[in-house]
Formats: sequence, C-alpha cells, structure tokens
Amino acid sequence: MRKTAAPGGPLIEFDRVVKRYGDHVVLDHLDFAVERGRHVTLIGPSGSGKTTILRLLMTLEQVSSGTITVDGTPLSHMPGGPDGRLRPASEKYQREIRRKIGMVFQQFNLFPNMNVLRNITEAPVTVLGIERDRAEERARELLELVGLSDKVDARPTQLSGGQQQRVAIARALAMSPEILLLDEVTSALDPELVAGVLDVLRDIARSTDITLLCVTHEMNFARDISDTVLMFDAGRVIEAGPPERIFGDPEQARTREFLGAVL
Repeated sequence: MRKTAAPGGPLIEFDRVVKRYGDHVVLDHLDFAVERGRHVTLIGPSGSGKTTILRLLMTLEQVSSGTITVDGTPLSHMPGGPDGRLRPASEKYQREIRRKIGMVFQQFNLFPNMNVLRNITEAPVTVLGIERDRAEERARELLELVGLSDKVDARPTQLSGGQQQRVAIARALAMSPEILLLDEVTSALDPELVAGVLDVLRDIARSTDITLLCVTHEMNFARDISDTVLMFDAGRVIEAGPPERIFGDPEQARTREFLGAVL
C-alpha cells in the first residue's frame, strides 16, 4: 500500500515562471504547484516546455523571470538583494537546495569505469559524506528493489539498456531525495525493455512517500501512477486533473486532439 503523504504546503511551486531563449518563449508565465508526496505527470506535445521544467528544478537552466520554490525555500532566487528583495541564486545556494531533488534522465549517464555498486555509492559518499559501508548497504537494498541484486560487480557495458536505466533509478534514490524527477526514462530503450523499467517505477510510486514529477509519453503509465496529470501546450498548463478525467473526459479540445494522436 502507498504511504499517506505528509501534510503541509506545496513542495514545489512555480510562480509566473518565464523561460526564454532569445525571442523563443519556452515557458510562458507558468504557475503550478506539486503537493508533498503526490505524483504529477506532465504530458503534451514535444517542445511544449515539459523537460525544461525538470531542468529548471535541477538548476541545469535558470529562469528568465518568475520564481521557483522548493519546500518553502526559493530555488531560483536567494535573500540579499537591495531593499531586502530576493536576488538571483548563486550556484552554491542552489546546490544545497538541490539535495532534496533526484533526477533520472533519458540517457543513463552511468560512469563506464565503475561497477554498478560504485556507480550508486559514489555520490552518497562524496557529496553527502555517508560512510562507504553504510552507502554500500543501502545500494544493495536498492539493487534488490530494482531487481538487479546479482549485478553488483557488473560494469555498465555488461548491462542491457533496461538494466542500466534501473541502475540509474537506484543511483537517484541512493541520495534519499524528497523529489524524484523522471524525464522520458524509457525513450532510449528498446520496446521490449520498457515494461521492466516502468514496473520498477510503479513499485516506487506505490510503496514510498517520494514526490514524483514525471515527463512521459507512456500514457498507460501516466494513468497508473499519477495523482494529477498536467496537459502542456506552448509553455502553459492548459488542463489539469486526475488521470481518470484527463484520459477519460478531457475538457479542452487541444487535450482531446493530443490524446487522440498518442493513444
């Protein structure tokens, strides 16, 4: 059974966030929030701004205007501006807040010169200062969770794409994030490997309190794991609601058009 989400305000909040590249506006005064412990999936056509949201949360990109808040603390801005106002956040400041966030990318990004165990333990040991024995114990638990307890000593090149992605999921969880971002995690996999990775993520969604923010074109997966589905188009949320309504009886013509093309 899925655990009960902890009470409190939004864990993630976007307030009139704009992201532009030159004259091209990717996110257009975006407002949305994710409550603690909830599972939110972003759907919509390619280029609608979904992955940009995840990249902003990971501070791989910076906002053009507006603010992003994580657990009540501004991520995009920090105190110390003139007249007590916020100013753009420094890299050090963002790095501290980003410890709450883990991300699984489309590409696996494993270290080819390290075995599976070392891939998972390297960041907890070097970034969080966890003792190696403890980090390895946790890594073995996570490898069992993702069905790879027999691959501790394997190198990434000895694993299939689906196995590498499951290692990447374990690596993200090893940092004990409050938030897990999933960016099209099956898009680089052969079709026969997709189901295994999605099953692992379903187990995580059902058995933990972790807050999930997911970008995917796997609509059945989105229907299964989501508390809320957000439909994006042209950098804005045009429709939001529970999956049974979004997939069963969407209100917006653009949502119906998109789902008609992908389902």
